[in-house]
Amino acid sequence: MSTTTVETSAADTGRRPADAPRKVRRRGEHSRATSLVSHAILIGASLTALFPIAWLLFLSLGPDKDDYLHPGRIWGKMTFDNYAFVLKDTSFFDWLTSTLVVVLGTTLIGVVVAASTGYAVSRMRFPGYRKLMWVLLVTQMFPIAVLIVPMYQILSDLQLIDSYLGLILVNCTTIVPYCAWLMKGYFDTIPFEIDEAGRVDGLTPFGTFARLILPLAKPGLAVAAFYSFLTAFGEVAFASTFLLSDDKYTFAVGLQTFVSEHDAQRNLMAATAVLIAIPAAVFFYLVQKNLVTGLTAGGTKG
Repeated sequence: MSTTTVETSAADTGRRPADAPRKVRRRGEHSRATSLVSHAILIGASLTALFPIAWLLFLSLGPDKDDYLHPGRIWGKMTFDNYAFVLKDTSFFDWLTSTLVVVLGTTLIGVVVAASTGYAVSRMRFPGYRKLMWVLLVTQMFPIAVLIVPMYQILSDLQLIDSYLGLILVNCTTIVPYCAWLMKGYFDTIPFEIDEAGRVDGLTPFGTFARLILPLAKPGLAVAAFYSFLTAFGEVAFASTFLLSDDKYTFAVGLQTFVSEHDAQRNLMAATAVLIAIPAAVFFYLVQKNLVTGLTAGGTKG
């Protein structure tokens, strides 16, 4: 009898590992190896993205214009003289003023026009409302080189050559179509019942748009403003064509002054590029909270 008991106990012992409950992996939980691989990929991608910025900052510390050919020599002679020269001996602050006027004006006018257009197409059914959006999209098909000549003629007739307003209006022609599509898609995610509630409360269509819809559309407006800001900030072709005075150059055009037919002061260009990046970084910091929400809203709302 003891023999039977021992055999039974041994059999039970042998079955326990197979019968023991296995650890169930929860949804979204990854194995250790998968986690290590994903972290390695993310670290590699981050370093790849940061390398050009770090390289530009490193080259800006070289005192000679040809240091980019021998970057190893910069370590022993790093200096901030390039930044001092750019701030004191160039028209950097004139470029800053011109850039802020053009960029902020383009962002303000472009976002207002795009938001009102997107809201009208999203909420109102007027003749040709579908064709309007497609016409805006078609305007993006033409290359800038083709548009510069007729735009120059129009601005010349309006006496807007070499003026901030002329450049702002030209920039809006490229910004408004994309932002109108963007805002139209975001307004589609906002329930129509909010508009109806506004009308019941006695608000006009414009009052409903300004007081009820726009506050809910802040993430979408942030994305549109960010796109408008960066587009106007880095635009070169229009700015170099329609701004003729040196004191009205934007940053993108001002950088070209460091390059001549036979020479290129790349150390000063690198230092200026680093300084130029500061306003864009500040603007990104101000809108980043709403920017992430606005970029993902289309897939999470409605």
